[in-house]
Amino acid sequence: MDKKRFPDKKSVEDHKYDLSGVNLSGADLRGAKLSGADLRGANLYGADLSHAFLRSADLRGANLRDADLRGADLRGQDIDDLKSSGAIIDKE
Repeated sequence: MDKKRFPDKKSVEDHKYDLSGVNLSGADLRGAKLSGADLRGANLYGADLSHAFLRSADLRGANLRDADLRGADLRGQDIDDLKSSGAIIDKE
């Protein structure tokens, strides 16, 4: 199955975009710059967020089941919450 490509990953660079409630399931967000983005309640099921910049992004209520967060910048995130949500993250 081909993953959906997020249109112009650079378009989210250095901005605090409101992506709350957006369906990004299966999206290819590798390396996306989403620091400070509002992703509350977003559907990120199975999304590839590896090596994405998610520093201080608001992920409250987001569906992160099977989302790949390996190598992502997760500063400011509650790692235990991410683990319990079903996200795939680096082993500590």
